[in-house]
Order: sequence, then C-alpha cells, then structure tokens
Amino acid sequence: MTLMNAPVYDAGKAKRMRYALIAAGVLVALLVVATFAGFISGHGWLFSNMYTEHRVNKFLTAIEQQDFATAYGIYQNDADWQQHPDKYSGYPLQRFAEDWTKYSPVGPIHSHHVDKSVSDGSGTFGTTLLVAATINGDPNKRLFIAVQRNDGTFTYPAPHIFSY
Repeated sequence: MTLMNAPVYDAGKAKRMRYALIAAGVLVALLVVATFAGFISGHGWLFSNMYTEHRVNKFLTAIEQQDFATAYGIYQNDADWQQHPDKYSGYPLQRFAEDWTKYSPVGPIHSHHVDKSVSDGSGTFGTTLLVAATINGDPNKRLFIAVQRNDGTFTYPAPHIFSY
C-alpha cells in the first residue's frame, strides 16, 4: 500500500472510535470515584464491606425484635443451626440470649444504625471486618462486632475498636 492508494477516510468509523474512547474514559473515572467514595464513606474499597454490614444490620434487627433464634443463626453463620445444636454446645442459644439482654454492655437494643466498617488483619482485604453501630440513637453507645472473613461468624466483643 502506498500513499497514493490509501484507504478512504471513514467519518462514521472515526466518530465511533472517538465515542468509544470517551466512554472508556468516563467508565475509568467512575470506577476511580466509586473506589474512593466507598473507602472515604467507611464502607470499604468499592463498597466491598456492604454485604457484611447488611448482615450485621439483620443481626441487630433480630436482636431488637427479640428473635434470638434468627440472630443466633446469623451470629454463627449457620441458618440451619437448629438441625445440629450440639455443634454449638459451647455457646448455646440460652447463653446467647442472656448475653444480648441481661448482660449487654449497651443495654436493651431498641434501635440501631450501622455506621462504618474497617478491615483488620493481614492480606489485601484483611482477615476480619470490624463493624461499628450506634445503639438507640446515642452516640455514646457504640457497638463493635468483628466478622471473620473466612467463615462469616461474628465475634463480640470485637478484638479492636476504632474511632470515627
């Protein structure tokens, strides 16, 4: 191919290429914004902690409604825990219910708001996710629950707390 027999300029193809490049640039910009927005708002890079925060929200809602069987299943990450209660004989449902009512350090839970979560431990996203919630609308009553990433079980009290 020489300069004299070069292909004819296709304006439609050039326009499509320009739009594709603009769309790719906008997509990259949105991805960068979503990545940092999730981190700054306290929900993890790319909002990766939202699923765990939702589980903690369901757990605290079950505690509010005094549905301890459901809350216990969420806490142990085993919805069918009643099929094999001997597996959890070290921390039975009765003790769990007492811990979240009679011996609760924040008192009875009537309302809650899951505020923020941070990763803890080693690895890219950490081995544990610490989730903070405000209880009964009182900013002085904060509850920190640790969620293990490998098996999804909860740990309370959390091994660490954070300020926000």
